[in-house]
Amino acid sequence: MKLVLLSGGSGKRLWPLSNDTRSKQFLKVLDNDNKDKQSMVQRVWGQLDSVGLADQAIIATSKLQKDMIHSQIGEDVPVVIEPERRDTFPAIALAASYLYSIQGVSPDEMVTILPVDPYVDNDFFENLKGIETVLEDSSADLGLIGVKPTYPSSKYGYIIPKDNKGNYITVSHFTEKPSEEQAASLIEMNALWNCGVFAFKLDYLLNLLVEKGLPIQYEELLKQYSTIPKISFDYEVVEKTNRIVALPYDGYWKDLGTWNTLTEEMATTQIGKGVISDESINTHLVNELDIPVTVHGVKDIVVAASPDGILVTDKASSPGIKDLISDFDHPPMYEERIWGWSRTLDYAKYDDEEEMVTKRIHIIKNKNSTYHYHNLRDEVWTIAKGEGELALNDSLTRVKAGDIVHLPAGKKHGIRAITDLEFIEVQTGAGISNEDVIRLYFDWEDVIKAFNKSKSKVIS
Repeated sequence: MKLVLLSGGSGKRLWPLSNDTRSKQFLKVLDNDNKDKQSMVQRVWGQLDSVGLADQAIIATSKLQKDMIHSQIGEDVPVVIEPERRDTFPAIALAASYLYSIQGVSPDEMVTILPVDPYVDNDFFENLKGIETVLEDSSADLGLIGVKPTYPSSKYGYIIPKDNKGNYITVSHFTEKPSEEQAASLIEMNALWNCGVFAFKLDYLLNLLVEKGLPIQYEELLKQYSTIPKISFDYEVVEKTNRIVALPYDGYWKDLGTWNTLTEEMATTQIGKGVISDESINTHLVNELDIPVTVHGVKDIVVAASPDGILVTDKASSPGIKDLISDFDHPPMYEERIWGWSRTLDYAKYDDEEEMVTKRIHIIKNKNSTYHYHNLRDEVWTIAKGEGELALNDSLTRVKAGDIVHLPAGKKHGIRAITDLEFIEVQTGAGISNEDVIRLYFDWEDVIKAFNKSKSKVIS
């Protein structure tokens, strides 16, 4: 069996910590067994590893999240990159073509799709192994995992059973986010929560792609990705499939997609600088800023602060945050990369359309930025901490705390951290954006090779 973990979304219900590059699954607010902070994706990957499924898994994600995944769970984790966000059906189709034409997976192989961030016990992943047997025994086209509800929730979709076959059910239909009264009636019918897990033989999805006139070779599908219907897998495949079975899971399962559900699973009421008074009952503070936040005399409150903004919300009202901030369009102020992180400190736009962006950048020891240049902006770096190796137009030099580096537009540059390295980067120009980056090399070894080659030409 192959596993495809879907990692997407902007996680706006967990604003201001989550953004387009750091969705909810990457927030390090949970505790691992050693009491160190870990993210949802780190927790899930560790669970897959513990039950022997990590070697069979790949992650389907956007290019914005690739660095975050590799930074948090390892650079050897296989990742399928969507060239653009187009919902879950295109993402799953691309992953299936990757398994078939790049990894050489047999069309008879079972493929299981699941979210990258369920909050579950290890038993949930052990349960996944049984879905292959259920599909074989039932001759169904799709197999699902359904969670036995613990209360009538209006937040989840429900799988409505047709027949009970002992260890699995045949599916009659689905009901999406009913009222609590309707949910109670569905539970009396032995309905299950739909937790977003689908299983099928690879051949089943490949045949669907052929029927739709889409290629099943990965490189070809990648070229046509923008033409694939922008629709969920549920609507495009699940609801159009007649023979569906579901394997019930009677264990702990939770979607930590809102502040009220996430704080229920946090081991501490406070992360970051600040104080919560004794009178503040059932109140959580998550602060990523370098200034303290004081919370006094309130109850059932979440206070979250990051470079992207500050949130104060009643826990029961917190699921409505996504709609409240729907018009926010500024770029992420904090980003994690495979080499470290960057934090935007200031932004200004002047009357002549010139802009200034100030960032604090941290590069981890022995990691490096890409070797690149910009067309529309100048940069000035002030090295604040550590020591690094700086590549400038095919020359190499050392930099250390106190050094200042001038990088006019068009000048090729990159840096490797000899020790943990921090610097302040001031960008100036018109039309400053993340698109204005022409990357020449990603690996530092390639930078050194290009440098040596250039020098050998000069010598000759």
